[in-house]
Parts: sequence; structure tokens; C-alpha cells
Amino acid sequence: MYIFSKHQKKQEEVINLIEKQVNNRNLKFSTVPPVENYQEDKRICLTSVHFPHKQLISKIQNEIIKPLEKIEPEFFYYPQQSIHMTLKNIRVINNPPRFTQEDVQKAKSVFDMIIPTHKKFKVYFYRLLIFPNNIALIGTTEAELDNIVLDLDNKLNKIGLPDDKKYVNQKYFFSNITLLRFNRKPSKEFIKKVNELSKNISFKPYIVDSVTLVSGTAVLTQKNIIKTWQLKN
Repeated sequence: MYIFSKHQKKQEEVINLIEKQVNNRNLKFSTVPPVENYQEDKRICLTSVHFPHKQLISKIQNEIIKPLEKIEPEFFYYPQQSIHMTLKNIRVINNPPRFTQEDVQKAKSVFDMIIPTHKKFKVYFYRLLIFPNNIALIGTTEAELDNIVLDLDNKLNKIGLPDDKKYVNQKYFFSNITLLRFNRKPSKEFIKKVNELSKNISFKPYIVDSVTLVSGTAVLTQKNIIKTWQLKN
């Protein structure tokens, strides 16, 4: 178990608040409405993500996804090429999209300016979180993630391209990797397994070293990679 810094404890407070809102069915943040078939989903978003290295993807698949898939095989489980860590949303999913190609180029110019000035940061995965429509692997991070998000926010607002996603907190952010999406209500056995796996999460600190601007579906099985930037050492 990690010993959280003061910053990480602030992130944990936000995570716990989200869990409380989910449990009370009083959501004050954006979620992705479920669809029957995520492969054929026509809704498109514009966002920035980090695509994890192969070692992390393999660990996620072997230790979390496969055990859950045995219980509820009909849910949508993210394939290797779709697993991603959301960093900074710009436009939430919608059909038709809430952005134009001009917006994409404007966003790219901001990322060209901002991302190369920021450093790599560590993520400390420590639990699973059950959202209304999905399961996510959650981690606290070093403060650099907040610096990146707030810096991007500031510049995107100035060019008239503000983030249209609703957040619980606008100051402290955290790492979120969606692992699967529900197309129906999960069973009690499934929820029990999620909680069991969550208590036994054991991941080494992971270094985020790149940021990718991408448009695509919620599960990114269909995606257009606009550009990838490397973070500084």
C-alpha cells in the first residue's frame, strides 16, 4: 500500500466523493450513457489520453479483466489497443460530434505549445471504482498531472474551446483507466469480485511519458490519432 503525499490525499478525497455520489445516485459529473453495442457506437469525442506501455496493459488484462470476464462475458471489455488513461477531455462524446476539424487544429496548436513544457509523472494505482456504467482502475498521481490539465484548460478557454465535461472538482485530478462498460446491470457475484480484486491491487508506480490527442468512440475501437507528444524527463 502506498503512503500518500498531501497532494495524493487531496486526490483521494475527490475519488471518495465520486464514490459517494455514485452510491447515493446523485451524480454531479459527466458519464458516458450506455449503449447495447459499443463496437457500433456512432458517438465521437475529442480528448487527450496516454496509451500505456505493454507491461501495464498485460497486467491489467491478466489480473483484472480476465477474472471479471469469466463472470460476466457479455460486458464490453477494452481490447489491448483501446486501453487508455484519460488525461484531458475537450469535447464529450456525441452524435453528431460537438467539434469541427477547425477545433481539432486549434486544440493541436495548444497541445503543441503546452505539452513539451511539462514533465513525466508517476501514477500510483491503488483501487477499482464502480461507476454507474463502467469499471475503472484508479490511481493518485504526482502534482504534474494537475499542472498539465490546468495549463491546457487555461489555453483552451482562451481560444474559445473550453472543456464541456462536468467534474466533481476543478483543482485536483487523478488517473482513470476504464476497463469495461456495462450493457446491463451487473450481478452481485460480479460486484463481489470487483471489490475483492480492488482490495488486492498491487501495481508498481507507473510513469506517464506521453500525451496523445485523439478523436474517437467512447471505447476507442474506432479512433483517429491526431498527434502524440513526449513529456520531459
